[in-house]
Amino acid sequence: MHVNQGAEETPPLFVPVGATVVKPLQLATHCLEQGRSDDAYALLQQAAAAGDTDALMQLAVWHLSGTIFARDLPAARHLLGRAAALGHADAALIEIALTANGSGGTADWKTAAQLLDRAARKDPLAAEYLELLRKMDLDEDGAPRELPQSAPLHPKPRIEHFARFCTPEECVHIASLTANFLQPASVFDPRSGKMIAHPIRSSDNAVVGPTQESLVVQAINRRIAAATGTATEQGEPLTVLRYAPGQQYRPHLDTLPSPVSNQRIRTAILYLNANFTGGETEFPLLGIKVAPGAGDLLVFDNVDAQGAPEPLSRHAGLPVISGTKWIATRWIRARPTSAWELSDEARAAAPAG
Repeated sequence: MHVNQGAEETPPLFVPVGATVVKPLQLATHCLEQGRSDDAYALLQQAAAAGDTDALMQLAVWHLSGTIFARDLPAARHLLGRAAALGHADAALIEIALTANGSGGTADWKTAAQLLDRAARKDPLAAEYLELLRKMDLDEDGAPRELPQSAPLHPKPRIEHFARFCTPEECVHIASLTANFLQPASVFDPRSGKMIAHPIRSSDNAVVGPTQESLVVQAINRRIAAATGTATEQGEPLTVLRYAPGQQYRPHLDTLPSPVSNQRIRTAILYLNANFTGGETEFPLLGIKVAPGAGDLLVFDNVDAQGAPEPLSRHAGLPVISGTKWIATRWIRARPTSAWELSDEARAAAPAG
């Protein structure tokens, strides 16, 4: 990290303010508010060298986000590992996720599983994740040993239904990861320059990003890849959607507008619960309506044999009548994609400010 030649001398780690001691993280935040990002970074580096786990974690977050400093995934992995070794539980869970999905290094399921086993000895949440993971029938690389039998609903476009694809515990796990981050669906309005309510989708949604991808989620993503005949790397991050009574997703196609170099060729919808009425998935041009069942998976093609958008795949999430509907959607691309690149694209497309 480059420090400006004219920058002020880095503040000491702890500054007494009356009877209060200001910690490094607070000082770094103060530096950022003054536009002194290099000083903030240097201060936290100093604290990290002294074994401050919060400083290590914050530096890792900065390197992951790429908003204050350039994104550096290997550096973030290193910092998370140091914080985890010193007992920072959240750092340990993120390190496990990134180790398994290959962010900042080679994907290594075996090492990630060993890290989870170690974290579970002290962290109740890690222990909960490990217990659930051990109930899943996986090979040594986290892939499923077998899949539920599928029921074909339509040949072209191909539509398949997998009953009880996930267990109730797995469904609750996915929903719980995003429950505190759900936001109303919105899009950028170029006319006003503001984010507005999504014109066809009225749900709340949140993405299970690479730092949140527990080994349970990554095992489910591998299961979805096997069910769809694709590589795990082709899938976008899971998007969790929550529909209250009256909310819906009007008829639409999941394909991206042209020109696009890596199209969404397939969609997988995982129904996380069933204690609601309404909310069926309907293909109006095919006369097909799928009633959600908890843990069921619906898979369908979005493109034809030539890779062009398939009009017959137009579908809708019908209005929920009562209760709350939870689903997790995974859009699958024609070729491998990166959650980090998708995040950068979304940030670039969002309005400034």
